[in-house]
Amino acid sequence: MSMNEVLMASVIFYAIYSVIKNFTDFLLKRKIIKAGHFENAGILDQKVASVASENQEANKYPSLKWGLVAFFAGIGFIIINSMGPSLYNQDNYHNFMENSVLPFGIELVCISLGFITYFLIVTFSKKK
Repeated sequence: MSMNEVLMASVIFYAIYSVIKNFTDFLLKRKIIKAGHFENAGILDQKVASVASENQEANKYPSLKWGLVAFFAGIGFIIINSMGPSLYNQDNYHNFMENSVLPFGIELVCISLGFITYFLIVTFSKKK
């Protein structure tokens, strides 16, 4: 399975999820309004607003977070680039980059390390 196929499948699944979620939210709002509970019609919007306010409080250092994520993503790309030619000869290097999921795994682990580092920094700064 090539990287293009994986990317295409993930975009299609996300699009299907978004359409189904928006449609079910619409049906739920319509059902609430038809039942005569006009004051509760915006309950789904309020839920999103309350989650957003909680995220704003937790996200005090947005530039630190995205800086760490970009830093660790760069480290992941450096690892992938330096690892490929050393493990494979020149003929198989192209197959490694096109047909393997190992580069995706390395990159996702490095990005996750960036988020975990951010979480630890914010958690320890709150304790002080």
